[in-house]
Amino acid sequence: MDRGIDILKRKLQYIDKTYWTVFILLVVFAVIELFSASSTLAFKSGSLLGPLWHQVQFILIGALIGFVVQLLPSKLVRYGGYLLLGVAGICLYLMIIPGNPFVSNINNAERWFKIFGFSFQPSELAKLGLIIVVADRLSRATDEQQLVREFYHTLVLSAVIILPILLGNLSTALLLAGVILLMWFLARVPIKYLAGVVGIAVIMLVSGYFIVEYGFVRAHRPLNGPFKRAITWVSRIDKFIADDSTPDADDDYQRTHATLAIARGGASPVGVLPGNSVERNFLPLAYADYIFAIIVEETGVIGALILIVLYMVILFRACYTSSKYADYGAMLMVMGLALMLCSQAFVSMAVAVGIGPVTGQPLPMVSRGGTSVLVTSLYFAILMCVSREQNEMQAQIVQSRNDSYSIVPDINMEQI
Repeated sequence: MDRGIDILKRKLQYIDKTYWTVFILLVVFAVIELFSASSTLAFKSGSLLGPLWHQVQFILIGALIGFVVQLLPSKLVRYGGYLLLGVAGICLYLMIIPGNPFVSNINNAERWFKIFGFSFQPSELAKLGLIIVVADRLSRATDEQQLVREFYHTLVLSAVIILPILLGNLSTALLLAGVILLMWFLARVPIKYLAGVVGIAVIMLVSGYFIVEYGFVRAHRPLNGPFKRAITWVSRIDKFIADDSTPDADDDYQRTHATLAIARGGASPVGVLPGNSVERNFLPLAYADYIFAIIVEETGVIGALILIVLYMVILFRACYTSSKYADYGAMLMVMGLALMLCSQAFVSMAVAVGIGPVTGQPLPMVSRGGTSVLVTSLYFAILMCVSREQNEMQAQIVQSRNDSYSIVPDINMEQI
């Protein structure tokens, strides 16, 4: 019992305070802004604090997950990634089956898998699991030949997982594919293989765009089947391109009110201050996909910059940790997770400020959503787990070096 307590105390001594600071500050942003942005939900539910308390419960569970997982060995986390990816993959393909009773339609999107009264997005679990598994597979290569073989293995695995995600959420599929591509680059996969994958992907995406644009959108024909959301994707891209040259306030209700929110916040460095948002009452999903627009409205440029810096700290901290970590697989895993968190955050921000087509990407740890918060907490937990191990390892090396210096050789003066 005492030995277990001593081990726990030693591990707690080396926890990563930087990640915990960022996590707590993001939670503060979430609580303040969700209280303001969830006014429409509060009105519908008849409870002022009901929607906020619902989200706070997920945040508390996420914090508990972060605390526990950070104390586990990183190798155990990597093994768990295979199990997570397997479960998520099964759920993703079950969702393709027409008439599946487990599929839940929320906000006009069939991305939720509902079981035992609980809804979650399998794509969020698949992102985390795929990054962990790809990092583990690539780290097993000991020469270029094995690296190329693992590249093909992870390419097939990524295609199998990304395909069902693509059918329901194009932006998530592209983000995940981009992060996997960067992980291949960090693993030093030959450029010719990466160029080939990018070339084939670009050809397929461009061809798909023109097929849907001229075969269905402009011909006013419906598109049924697994790719039925392709019309929505193409329409959003068309609107985004048209808005660059012929802006029209009535073309996109969401972007219009997001722009108004940012304009109000930009009038002062600190915005209109929390609780004084006007656009939260008009902007659909102000508490989810467009919460960054409300943050800018209420906290101005200063609040937006602080939030951007927090996400950048995650990436910089991951780079610093990876540069010192002896475990190659853990390094790839850390960089993949940090890249996913930051890229998702910046895509969400870009959409809110109008420099990208409308997507459904939430702001990690800040937007409302149970699955998003819990999975983001897992991201932080794994980052903190690897960092704690690195801190503990460095301390042991220093202690061993100090102990070796303190040893006084036993010299017999009579033999000299």
